[in-house]
Amino acid sequence: MPDLGFEVLLKGRNFARILEGLGIALRVSMISVAMSIPFGILLGILAAWKNIFARAVIRCYLEFVRIMPQLVLLFLVYFGTTRAFGWNLSGEVASIIVFTLWGTAEMSDLVRGALISIPAHQYESAFSLGLTKSQVYQYVILPQTVRRLLPLSINLITRMIKTTSLILMIGVVEVLKVAQQIIEANRMSSPNAAFGIYLTVFALYFLACWPISLFAKYLEKRQVC
Repeated sequence: MPDLGFEVLLKGRNFARILEGLGIALRVSMISVAMSIPFGILLGILAAWKNIFARAVIRCYLEFVRIMPQLVLLFLVYFGTTRAFGWNLSGEVASIIVFTLWGTAEMSDLVRGALISIPAHQYESAFSLGLTKSQVYQYVILPQTVRRLLPLSINLITRMIKTTSLILMIGVVEVLKVAQQIIEANRMSSPNAAFGIYLTVFALYFLACWPISLFAKYLEKRQVC
């Protein structure tokens, strides 16, 4: 039977360290998501307004953050700003900043799209019933927007969890960094450890993201029904 390297997981605290690394990745992503949602909703509402200046500024921000690769943003914040401004940022804090900026841009675009997808006759019908502007948004527009937004928002969470694998490039000891350390430490005794370790990391990411993905599909089916 081929040596797949799984025995390395049983040495010392290797498996516990991998779980701790996954916990760091999940913590970075969850904090970023928690901060991105309110900021993204605010920017999305502003982007849907008819104020040309506000829409232009927000559009520039969205295009810059969304087009720029996340790895470049990580390097820019962690290495660039610390040199330019002389402050001391930990890798985890820099990661949260970058993923919050990215998540805010993605979330705001989702909110803007959900708002502008509401047909104009919905507004007109609500106003014709004598509802005020706040009542129109509270009882007509926002419920439809939230229903359209929820599945897309949950999919964004899974994307952020998976993309946190990039933070190893700035020295954050998350799950992939731990996996690399374990493989390097056992290179001589277990040359095939990479297969077993990375397959375990894959399984852990799958277990973390799959329930969220299933929940998003469930919400999409509810929306269609």
